[in-house]
Amino acid sequence: MERVSFLVDATGERVDCLLNPETVQVSRLAGVRARGSHAGQLTGVGLADDPLLFTGGGRTELRLDLLFDVELVDGQSRPQDVRALTRRLWMLAENSAEEHGAVRPPLVRLVWGKAWNVPGVIVAVAERFDDFTPGGSPRRSWLRMRLVRTADSAAQLKQDFEEELQSSNSAPSVPPGGAVTAVGDSGGVAKSATGKAAAAKPGAAPPGAGQSKGHSGVRFDLISNEVLGSPLPWRALAEHNNIANPLDVAPGTVLSAPPVAPVPGGAPVVPVVPRGLS
Repeated sequence: MERVSFLVDATGERVDCLLNPETVQVSRLAGVRARGSHAGQLTGVGLADDPLLFTGGGRTELRLDLLFDVELVDGQSRPQDVRALTRRLWMLAENSAEEHGAVRPPLVRLVWGKAWNVPGVIVAVAERFDDFTPGGSPRRSWLRMRLVRTADSAAQLKQDFEEELQSSNSAPSVPPGGAVTAVGDSGGVAKSATGKAAAAKPGAAPPGAGQSKGHSGVRFDLISNEVLGSPLPWRALAEHNNIANPLDVAPGTVLSAPPVAPVPGGAPVVPVVPRGLS
């Protein structure tokens, strides 16, 4: 499973996240503002709305909510304080670069597999700590980051976006009616019977995805991505195999692939079979 990472353009440094985010929020503010003059904002007397000035450009912002927990790190390299894991992300918001004689945050790229490659700067980082040791060291961090995309031409942006969508499309590796063996490991990566790791695309993940406590390591969203070509219909895969709780699936369980009805120009539609009728 490929993890979200940040690449620093100037140095080539790679900063990996411990777990992939459950959600990514993208917001866009168009290049529109109220029309004004040197004397102030123009009034809209006689108009239903204020007069506008179209400046071009705009602002695109991505917000990521990330989880860091020392319990998810291998024993040999496990730190006592979770801030040892998040410090490098904090440094991305520091004025450590220089441009035209002025300091600024470094230019980075948010990379997640082939589906996300966004250049920008980290403008805000916030952390909420819990699970403290008796000495006061936090062991778990809920970290929120805000990245603002850097300027690019509209034509180039459209081309890059279309290329990302094409490269992120994956075809199911298991034919309808076939079978796949659920294999889990300590990292929560699902593998097929051939041992190939299922690479997940951005999408909905089942509750508790990526957790190590009380979890068998079998990731239904990753299995769905391998079997059906998308992580989104993992619930349909669970229903088809009469599985009430995807978190309790034992490694080695053989899962059957439900029939897939292709839809032109869209994602595959997986019929949901009522429990007990498959």
